[in-house]
Amino acid sequence: MYCINCWNDSTRVIDSRVSDDGKTIRRRRECENCHNRFTTFEKIEIINLIVEKTWNRKERYNRDKLEDSIIKALNKRNLSVHVITDLIKTLEFKWSWKQEISSKDIWKDVLEALLKIDEVAYIRYASVHLNFESAKDFIEFINNRK
Repeated sequence: MYCINCWNDSTRVIDSRVSDDGKTIRRRRECENCHNRFTTFEKIEIINLIVEKTWNRKERYNRDKLEDSIIKALNKRNLSVHVITDLIKTLEFKWSWKQEISSKDIWKDVLEALLKIDEVAYIRYASVHLNFESAKDFIEFINNRK
């Protein structure tokens, strides 16, 4: 691990702790050259998850795209950033056993998770991914959900 201060590659771990969710390790490090201290986090990474999009197009899983879409759905809903982070971590852990997943499965899983967190965000997310074109689409979706 490189020091963030002097870029020396000799650092040592001073302290390690497992985070509350049990999926991340927090490490305090010290540079052996300049003695700067900094924190690093290790977490499970989904390395080889391929997303199958429409028309059988495939691309690598992109966490930022998922996070952006969830943030848009939760915009002005007064929820903590930690809620979004935890939601994504939970979904990624669920998907981590797969090598390939369809974008449809991703948005269905996100939709299911959003319903548990915030109904408005759930409807916003659905409206984008189900291509609502009118108020009638919203009403039908809400009525079919019950």
